[in-house]
Amino acid sequence: MRRIVLALLVTVIMTVGQSSEVFLDDERVIKSSDSQLSIQFSSGPNANQDVKGLFTLTFTSSGVGNISSIEIEISRDGSNWSTVANLTSTPWLKHVDTTVYDNDSWTFRARAYDSDVNDFTEWFTSGEFNIVNQVPVITSFALSNTGVGSGTTALDRAWYSVAADGTLFFTWDASDDDLTHASLANVPGPGTPTDDGPGTLANGWDWSTGAIAEGTYNPRLTVWDGSGLSASKTMFIGIDRTAPTMTTPTVGNGNEWIDSTTVTISGFDSATDDGSGSGLDYVQIQQDSVWSDVTSSSTTLTFSEGEHQISMRAVDKVGNIGSPVNVDIKVDITEPEGISWSVDELSTSHVGPVNISFSAQDLGSGIDLDNSKIQYGFDLNGVGATPDQSGRWIDLGVSGLEGTMGLASWATKSRQYLMVRAIVTDNAGNELVTIPNSFQILPGLDLSWNATETGVDRLVARPGDTNGQIEVTSLLEANQAYGGTVTVHLQAAPADRDSTVDWTTMQTVVVEGGNLSDECQCEYITWDYVVPNTGQWDLRLVIDPSNAIDERDESNNYHYSMVTGASVSGVGVVPSFAPGIIALVLTGFAVAWYQKKRVTPPPN
Repeated sequence: MRRIVLALLVTVIMTVGQSSEVFLDDERVIKSSDSQLSIQFSSGPNANQDVKGLFTLTFTSSGVGNISSIEIEISRDGSNWSTVANLTSTPWLKHVDTTVYDNDSWTFRARAYDSDVNDFTEWFTSGEFNIVNQVPVITSFALSNTGVGSGTTALDRAWYSVAADGTLFFTWDASDDDLTHASLANVPGPGTPTDDGPGTLANGWDWSTGAIAEGTYNPRLTVWDGSGLSASKTMFIGIDRTAPTMTTPTVGNGNEWIDSTTVTISGFDSATDDGSGSGLDYVQIQQDSVWSDVTSSSTTLTFSEGEHQISMRAVDKVGNIGSPVNVDIKVDITEPEGISWSVDELSTSHVGPVNISFSAQDLGSGIDLDNSKIQYGFDLNGVGATPDQSGRWIDLGVSGLEGTMGLASWATKSRQYLMVRAIVTDNAGNELVTIPNSFQILPGLDLSWNATETGVDRLVARPGDTNGQIEVTSLLEANQAYGGTVTVHLQAAPADRDSTVDWTTMQTVVVEGGNLSDECQCEYITWDYVVPNTGQWDLRLVIDPSNAIDERDESNNYHYSMVTGASVSGVGVVPSFAPGIIALVLTGFAVAWYQKKRVTPPPN
C-alpha cells in the first residue's frame, strides 16, 4: 500500500515539473485580447493598389478604450514582418517612404495598445498592394559647345575655349514616369542657374555670366520625380583660353653640334607647359618657311652640313597656339684635320720628360680638347699599326693634344722608336685617329772630326823616310762629356786601288778615358805619315773602327785627305811629276787655304 502511494507521488511531481514546457494531448489555448477597441486603416492601400514615393497611413478606431500607441509592420510574404513605426502620440498617422523597399507586393498591419486594459488590440491587416517606385535615369548630360575630351572623369576632362563673355550650352535628358524638375550646380560662376521645372521642362540651360573664368569645374545635374526620387550626374570640364609656352627641346644628343645630317628632336612634352590648362596636343615646326605638325614626343629632320635655325610652337588641345621659339641646329659631319707633330729631340742622354703635341683644326664645330688625346708606345722598327715593344697604345695621361711623357732611363731605348698617334674629336663627335708617327731614339753621344782643324801639312812629298814624311793634324770632338776610351786609326790606301785593295792601318791611337769629359770635350792628335811611293795616296782618320761606341751619327767618324808622292830625277827637278794646269791651280788654292786655317796645337 505504501509503495502504491509513493509511486503516485512521483508521478504527480514529475507531471507538475514538466507542465510549463510539455503539452500532452490537449491543445494549447491562446488567450484573446481583453481590449474592447479595434482599429482600421482609414487611408491604407487597397488590394492591388500601386504605391510609390511617400505614402501616408492614417487610422480610425471603434469600441471603448484608450489608445496609447500604435505599432505598424510590413511584410511581403505575410509571415516575416518588419517594424515600420511605433506611434506614441497623436496625430495617429505615418508617412511611409516606399522607396526604401523593393518594388514588389507588400502588406501593412497595425495594432493599438489599450491602456485601459493594458493589452493590445487585435491586428488589422491592409490589402496586398504593389510598390512600384521608379528612380529617375539620366540618359544624357552634355555641353553642345565644341570641345575635346569625354568629361566622364577628372582624368579625362572635357576642355573648352570659351570666352569670358561666352555661353555654355548645357543639355540633359532623363527617363522616369513622373519627372518634375532638374537643377544644375557647380557651374563656372558667378551664380547658379535656376531649376529647369517644375512645369514645362527646357531640358537645358544657356549659361552666360559675362565672367566665365579659366579653370576646372565639375557641373552636377540632379533630376527629381513626383515620388521624391532623384538622380545625379557630374561632368568634368575645363575652360582654357591661354596658349601653352615652349622652351628649346633636346636636339640630337643634347650637344651644341651634331655629327649627322639626320637630326632627332625630342622631349616636346617636357619642353612645353600649358599650366593648368588642357595640355599639349601637338607641336608645330617651321622649316624652310613651311609649318608642319608633330603629334609625337619627338621627330627626325634632315639638314645639310652647317648652321641652321628653325621655329617651333606648341598647340594645346583646344587649339590655343603658343608663341614660337627659335632653335639652332648645327651639323658637322666632317672629321677634324691633322696638321703636324711636335716632339722634343729624343736621345739616350735625355733626362726627364719630353714634350709631345699635335696640331689639328676643325673648321666646323671646333676641336673638343676634353675628348681628344695623344697615345704612345715603343716600337723596334717604327712601322705597323700597334707598337710592338709596348704591345698596346698607352694614353699620355692628360686630355688634349699636348702633354709630357718620361722614362726612368732613356738609355735603354737606344735605336728604338717612340710611336705616337692622336685621337682628335670635334665638338660634334666626329673622330680622327691619325696614322702612327715614329720618332727614333738616337744615342746622345756623337764623336766627330773638326774639319777645319784636321788635315795634312803638305799635299806633295818625295817618297821615302827622309823627304816623304807628312804630318797629319786632327781634332777629335764629342758633343757631350764622354768618360770612356776612344780608339782612332790613321789608314792609307793607293788612290788608284780597285775593290780588292783595302785600307791599311798606319797608326792607332787610344784616347784615354776622361780626356773627352773636360770643358773642351775634345782631343788634339798629331799623326806622321811617310809617303811610300810615287803616286797619289788616300788617307783617312777613323773614329771607333770597331763600332763599339753607340753614336748618334756614324757617318762623321771619317775624315779623308789625299797626298801625292813625286818622283825626282835631279835636284829641284821633278821630271816625272807633271800634273795638269788645273790640278796645280787647285792644289795651290788648297795649300793656301789649309795654311791659313791651321792653328797651333794646344800643349799636351
